[in-house]
Amino acid sequence: MSRWENFKTYLNNKYRLVVLNDMTLEERLSFRLSRMNVYAFISTISVIYAALIIVVIVNTPLKEYIPGYQDVNIRRDVTDLSYKADSLEKVVNTQALFIQNIQHLLNGDLDLVAMRQSDQNQAAITDTADFSGIDLDKTSEEDSLLRLEVENQSSFSLNNDHQDKKLKQKHFIKPVDGFINRGFDPAIEHFGLDLGSTVEQAPVKTVLDGIVILSEWTYETGYVIAVQHSDNLISFYKHNSVLLKKVGNLVAAGDAIAIMGNSGELTTGPHLHFELWHNQSPVNPIDYINF
Repeated sequence: MSRWENFKTYLNNKYRLVVLNDMTLEERLSFRLSRMNVYAFISTISVIYAALIIVVIVNTPLKEYIPGYQDVNIRRDVTDLSYKADSLEKVVNTQALFIQNIQHLLNGDLDLVAMRQSDQNQAAITDTADFSGIDLDKTSEEDSLLRLEVENQSSFSLNNDHQDKKLKQKHFIKPVDGFINRGFDPAIEHFGLDLGSTVEQAPVKTVLDGIVILSEWTYETGYVIAVQHSDNLISFYKHNSVLLKKVGNLVAAGDAIAIMGNSGELTTGPHLHFELWHNQSPVNPIDYINF
């Protein structure tokens, strides 16, 4: 008999596994097995166990603990963090340079070459000009008026001509049908128009589409409502008798949002105080609304 036949016989030899009651010797279980059956059973269990481990690792965060594994999300997060770290490094370097310059300035460590050049230029101007006739304590009335006008224009004008043209292209609705009692005068902190009407309890209308961001009563201006419009534009309606809209309501141009009244301490009669603000600065409503 060959070795293969001997090995085959060795694997296929039958054995019986019997489970007996130790007290009564009663047979409980009986299995007829061979070495081949045992090897096949153990191999099958091993394959199933390995497959379960692979499925668990692939479908759970456990795969991140495998050496050499790279997740797409992790790579993206690392890239984003790298960009942010680079930006923060630039900001820190800029701030460090600024602080260093401030320290030099406070310590008096200035550029001597620049100082000498400045002194020479100042000396040349002083030598060629005569300032003996200037009285610093006296300024002309024209100069004072010019300075006041420039300050008002710089404080309350729009940022640029592009923004002004953008506002003029909008189709504004008159907030109330009536007449102007008092105009726009930022010099005395009157940042809007006082509008009167011959109609009692005239409806107050929103000038553009927007969303209500303020609707409440205040001590000075009574019932106030404000609407946020596009392009960072806000309109205010003050001294109303009744508010018809609440914060968060969407309104269309021409919608009634309040009733004109005489509420608040800073009022002398029934009217609407209307303000128009663009980019956190008051503008004259007459420039954009046809009253």
